[in-house]
Amino acid sequence: MTGPLREREDAHALLTAEAERARAGAGRLVLLRGATGTGRSAVLEAAAAHATHLGLRVLRARCSPDDIALPFSSVLHLLGSVPEFADVGPGDDDRGSAARLWRLLRSYADESPLMVAVDDVHLADEASRRWFVEAARRIDRLPVLLVATERSQYDIDPRPAGLTHALSPSVVRTHTLAPLTDNASADLVRAAFPTASDRWTADCVRAGAGSPLLLHALLDDLDGAPPPTAVPRTCAALYPGSYPAAVSWWLDSAGPATAEVARTLAALEQAERTERTERAASDVRAARKASAERAGNAERAASAKRAASAKRAEGSVARDTVPVPFSFPLPDPVPDPESDNCTDTVTEAAHEALPAAEVATDALAALVADASGADPARVSGWFTAMTRLGVLRPDRAGRPRYAHPLLRDAVLGGWSTARRQDAHRAVAQAMLRRGDHLDAVARQLLGSAPTGLSWALRVLRDAATVAARDARPGDAVRYLRRALQEPLPDDLRQRLLTELGSLEYASADTPAGIPRLAEALDLPAEPRDQVRTAIALGTALVGRGEVRTAVEVLRRLEGRLAGHPDLARALQTASALLSDQDQTVRREAYRWLTDTAERSPELVGASGQALLVRYAATAGDLPAQEAMRRLRTLLTEPADPLAEPFLLGTAAAVAQWADELDEAERLVERGLAGQHPSLLHPMEQALLDTRWDIAAARGAYGTLLAVLPEAGRARRTGGSPVNADAHTLLALVETGRTPQARRLADTFDLRDTPDSWELNRFLYARGVLRYTEGDVAGALHDFLECGRRQSARAVHSPVVTPWRTAAAECRLALGNPQEAVALATEELRLARVWNTPRTTGRALRVLGRATRGRRGLELGAEAVAVLRDSPAEAELVASLLAHGRQLTAAGERGRGRDHLREGAERAERLGSVRLLTYAEQALRTAGGRRTTPAHTGSGSLTGSERRIAELAADGRTNTEIADLLHVARRTVETHLTSAYRKLGIRRRGELRGVLDD
Repeated sequence: MTGPLREREDAHALLTAEAERARAGAGRLVLLRGATGTGRSAVLEAAAAHATHLGLRVLRARCSPDDIALPFSSVLHLLGSVPEFADVGPGDDDRGSAARLWRLLRSYADESPLMVAVDDVHLADEASRRWFVEAARRIDRLPVLLVATERSQYDIDPRPAGLTHALSPSVVRTHTLAPLTDNASADLVRAAFPTASDRWTADCVRAGAGSPLLLHALLDDLDGAPPPTAVPRTCAALYPGSYPAAVSWWLDSAGPATAEVARTLAALEQAERTERTERAASDVRAARKASAERAGNAERAASAKRAASAKRAEGSVARDTVPVPFSFPLPDPVPDPESDNCTDTVTEAAHEALPAAEVATDALAALVADASGADPARVSGWFTAMTRLGVLRPDRAGRPRYAHPLLRDAVLGGWSTARRQDAHRAVAQAMLRRGDHLDAVARQLLGSAPTGLSWALRVLRDAATVAARDARPGDAVRYLRRALQEPLPDDLRQRLLTELGSLEYASADTPAGIPRLAEALDLPAEPRDQVRTAIALGTALVGRGEVRTAVEVLRRLEGRLAGHPDLARALQTASALLSDQDQTVRREAYRWLTDTAERSPELVGASGQALLVRYAATAGDLPAQEAMRRLRTLLTEPADPLAEPFLLGTAAAVAQWADELDEAERLVERGLAGQHPSLLHPMEQALLDTRWDIAAARGAYGTLLAVLPEAGRARRTGGSPVNADAHTLLALVETGRTPQARRLADTFDLRDTPDSWELNRFLYARGVLRYTEGDVAGALHDFLECGRRQSARAVHSPVVTPWRTAAAECRLALGNPQEAVALATEELRLARVWNTPRTTGRALRVLGRATRGRRGLELGAEAVAVLRDSPAEAELVASLLAHGRQLTAAGERGRGRDHLREGAERAERLGSVRLLTYAEQALRTAGGRRTTPAHTGSGSLTGSERRIAELAADGRTNTEIADLLHVARRTVETHLTSAYRKLGIRRRGELRGVLDD
């Protein structure tokens, strides 16, 4: 150990006083006790130097375990070369030898006062130890100061009794060297690195663990890398390696049993640290998402005029929550960026938590003892001793943890890879025996070698299932990768590879996922398992743009399933659905599906027939009422579990187009509930897309902006926009965030983007953005390109993208009313075929604007009337504003202003800044102004909101209300939230009072 001593003044004072006493002829034994690395030898050397300065003769000996076999070897080292003892060996006359050595010591004392310095007396041979004890009893009248150092550290294997065990306290002075305080350690760090920051210094203090040995070794290693270089977390970053060598020496001196426990604890902590880090990252993502959702709810409830100020307030809150910089002095707790350790002074609240901490510590001790084969009581004692020394520090739960990751890494450094793996397996088995959470057991198995044991495979599979269900695909992937290292039969390996490939693709590891799925498809398995694998592989290939390859994979397998018609139908349906991403493949798939349905409907199945209903709806060949009738009939038929997701997802999409939003929502939730969390399936994303379509139809812009940006980033491959991006773009435009929308639109270069329905959706959304920005010609280009692509796919109905009315608006703005009328007329024709308020009302509105005159007024009025009972609030607002402008232009200013005011109020409630701005401009042009918004108080409730609020006031739960009204529970919650805001209340119990007013 190098460097200055700190906090050893008491020891120096004691030794100085005893040296003076020896000079006066009164000897004594002084025993310096302390843990490994606390500086016993350094204090002894300092005392010897001081004694020499006082004129004492110093005799030194350092005991070693190598000399234990030779009697009196330590004494002989001390007294120097004694010829008559040259041939002393085991079994000789110990008593006579001891007497002769005592006479030699007295002869030295007669010459001058002596200091006899014996380092590490606990390592002395037994004969020497007895001689030192007898000398201590007889030197009180001699000018001899006997100073010995002894290791006093709690180990798993109990140590023999110490040197002073048989001595009277009157003949010995014992001093125990305490570990360094944090302040003293910080002083040492600052002395070596004067420019070090408080945080860097505190990091070194924790790694030093109160041990002068470890701290000086660390500072030696860091000499070439002073701050601001971070203190390493692993020993591999240290040079020349004094610190890990010091830790290794500390463990060796503690014995094999203690080292085993220390390393087992380190292995356990390392696995838990990985788990906590990943969970923390997941929690951060979830918190951000929840925060965004809360912001979205607030946005829908707040006035659109206050949106900018609300955003500024949000920014100020964010600035207020910036973490406070670290500050000194020690020993205040210093949070480790990689650890949750805490050394706060125990407060009253902490005292109350002590029993729980003790329980946690006892449980940890039992686990470590079980895994290492040690005595649990001794492990608990070792935890306590190491915590007092500073090697361990309690975390927030009170459990002992290594003071610093570097220390933990150094402790583990003495183990081979095989030994570490054995430890992880032993810990996992011990955790399983005591009933720990699956995740915790599986984390330990990740670090173990293949065991070939059934319980290990079961734990890994179950943990992967739970992780996938909890939306933690990264964890599930790690568990399955480890499970595949176990010896497995082919059928089980095939299932695990399918799950792993699906999860790897879902966690954005596309290159790894597809080869896994291809490997699984080549393995022998049950036909149903092969179909699941093929569907997963096809989904992944389509996500990478290889639509034709995906369809070919499914068709090849279909050819091998002659004896399984249900499975063949599921593959046919999957092929048709996956072909939606390529117009050429789509035409082929639906031509085959249509021909087969005409010849043999039973070969298509319910899910295939549902796809044909959807195809007819988008082609403009089927009214909404008939489409829903057919789908509801199909939903009552028994469905194969593999085909049912296709039926539910298709029915949900068509129900959303048909303005049956509550029914669509129920179908979406039912379909998502049936999805296997570990299997890739094309209908899962289709169901999510439909959920977003429903939110967009309701004008729930805040909800869309809360979840869609992240969803878009997760799904994008090859720079192509997805449905989430289109919805995000439209929501940003509607909420007045045009610059953000422009930045999103500019991230995509659509020139080389592969054909897909999602590209068409994004073209339409970009056209809306361009129109809002004033680039009417650019908007018209996007709308017409969207229409060209949709027509090439045989998608003519406006249920998906109403590009004709959008293009008609552009034609009007560019002064081409005749072309606008033609586009709007065709859209109205197709809309009347589908015959839902949303499509019909929108077409009537645009055609009315293009037609003008009395006929235009009639069409505008019809649009408003049609949309009054529609859930498409944004379309109603747009029609109110358009008809208000028509009435004003026709001289009916009063009626026109009424429509404009109503539209403005609805736009404000909806949170549409774009429509609200348009309404206020139109009101100013019409010579009117807005009145106080009539959207507070019981009179402002819509019919649905009042009905739901009254049921809630009667004591019904949200679930009961949803069942009673045949709506989704989420719909009930949305309506109640809106009602609370309008009524100015916060609790359900206040409903009755305000509704009766």
